[in-house]
Amino acid sequence: MINETLATPAPRPAGPAGLSLALSGGGARGIAHLGVLAALDELQVPVGALAGASSGGIVGAFYAAGFAPREVLRLLQATSIPRLTRPVFSRLGLLGMDAVGLLLASHLGPGKRFEELRLPLTLVATDLEASESVYFSSGELLPPLLASAAVPIVYRPIAYQGRQLVDGGLLNNLPVEPLLPLGRPVVGVHCNPLHRESPLPTLRRVVERTLQIALSANVASRKGQCALLLEPPQLRQYRPLDFRKAGELFDVGYHYTLGRAAELHALLAG
Repeated sequence: MINETLATPAPRPAGPAGLSLALSGGGARGIAHLGVLAALDELQVPVGALAGASSGGIVGAFYAAGFAPREVLRLLQATSIPRLTRPVFSRLGLLGMDAVGLLLASHLGPGKRFEELRLPLTLVATDLEASESVYFSSGELLPPLLASAAVPIVYRPIAYQGRQLVDGGLLNNLPVEPLLPLGRPVVGVHCNPLHRESPLPTLRRVVERTLQIALSANVASRKGQCALLLEPPQLRQYRPLDFRKAGELFDVGYHYTLGRAAELHALLAG
């Protein structure tokens, strides 16, 4: 049986107004979250709290820390993604996340804590040994952030608080649960739609599709718990490793969200 536990206390209450956002993982497709947030800012739709898995957690952390979405896009475009992946020759994973941790620390601060963020943020990771989702919303920010994005087998698990933690999307790729008790409308932003007609010419593509199917399976029931679901269909045309198309992915999320402006404002009015 799969369990879900809170490793730390529940998230701080959201502000007096604003939507709660659940941001999914999806590799490079998660860059679309930046476009979604930029559109929300432009539409003057306030965000009261965030929860994220994997790339959605990283975007959520930067936004909760006060970074403008377009600023984060520029930081990403100036970063060499291949240089962030270093073989570790470990029996627990092919790559290490040390370089990723140093990069995040250089921008967010090496000792950043959840309590210092501008907005309440909850990150979800997966405890490999206990086979359960674990939610983090207080204490150190960087270890849970790295854990939430540590794709199993590809990356070595993150050891933290006596647990072996990997990508939160493995069991919960649309973490609405921490947001529902806040009493604010929950908007799910799912950036991992399946492209069912996509060819699978290589083993790499087969692995990508396998991961996407696994992540999509745990999202279906959670979509129904959202007051509104944002899932740009154009993202089907992009692969999880299309980081070189960051600008396009940003634009997909941005324009799609602008097109849902009436529904977003209706949520606030209700």
